[in-house]
Amino acid sequence: MTLVFRPLTTDLWPSLEILFGPQGACYGCWCTYFRLAPKQREALSADGKKQVLKHATEASLPPGLIAFDDGSPVGWVQVTPRAHVPRWNTDRTVSRPLDGDDPSDPGLWAISCFFIQSKRRGQGISHALLEAAVTHAANNGARIVEACPMLKAKQSKSIGLFVGSVSVFEKAGFETVIERKPGRPLMRKVLA
Repeated sequence: MTLVFRPLTTDLWPSLEILFGPQGACYGCWCTYFRLAPKQREALSADGKKQVLKHATEASLPPGLIAFDDGSPVGWVQVTPRAHVPRWNTDRTVSRPLDGDDPSDPGLWAISCFFIQSKRRGQGISHALLEAAVTHAANNGARIVEACPMLKAKQSKSIGLFVGSVSVFEKAGFETVIERKPGRPLMRKVLA
């Protein structure tokens, strides 16, 4: 397996549609869970959510990276400044910033979502996506990259692991900075 990672720009949108499938990954979420307030998300159809992410591909800073294996899309990671995922920053979330951190700081980034093609899960793609995401963040001005992964899921291939696995982040050098809910630590990697 030789993976290639590319930022999700408008020209690569058809590849993300192939990867996410007709249902839009994670039951039609289209990676909007942290981009929209719950009432906004609930008011949108699956197609509306799809358009939110598609619109994000038009920005100067892409919303994440797609992993390709032999030209086929096999994985996705949403990696952005915290400001691009406002729901990640609300007072009631376990992923909220540490006291004193400003979520609008362009150097403070979040790795908030993963999606791996179901038949490709368990092959190390999430590890490779994470490494590529950290590099992408560093190349775009990140000083700190944070994540709020899950310690354990009921099944190793659980859809609940869309936030990533603690063990994957630990292997990549992330450290727990606070645990506001058991099994969901806020983890961080300082880049500069």
